[in-house]
Amino acid sequence: MTTSISGRILHAGSVTAPVLVLDEALSMWGGLDPKTGRILDQQHPQAGMIVAGSIVAMPGSRGSSGTPGVLGESLRNSVGPVGLILTKPDVNLIAGAIVAEALYGCSCPVTLVSSEVLKTLRTGQHVTLGDYDEARREQ
Repeated sequence: MTTSISGRILHAGSVTAPVLVLDEALSMWGGLDPKTGRILDQQHPQAGMIVAGSIVAMPGSRGSSGTPGVLGESLRNSVGPVGLILTKPDVNLIAGAIVAEALYGCSCPVTLVSSEVLKTLRTGQHVTLGDYDEARREQ
């Protein structure tokens, strides 16, 4: 069963994929390997997990202005998340998604939801961001 997630669209797009729920915010700079999609931050609860092919659901990112570059490179290398669900707007993640789409044609929709919605999501659960059926009709 697939669950549709609605919220405030921070970067448009449509995708259906399994969710990877992160218990804490992730620092992309030094926390995610843009060549493998593996979470490198050994202090992170999901250290060692791979984000590739998943809609990553998390509170936001931690830290740096390097986030857009790392997210963009992971998307360019096809090992980044296929979508992001956040509980607070994050300009660095949004910028990374926008730049990756503009430069590489890689889509990574970003949706803002409440903390309560995030708490209902489970790793492995299939969700849809955006209007997937409408996007297919337009192709």
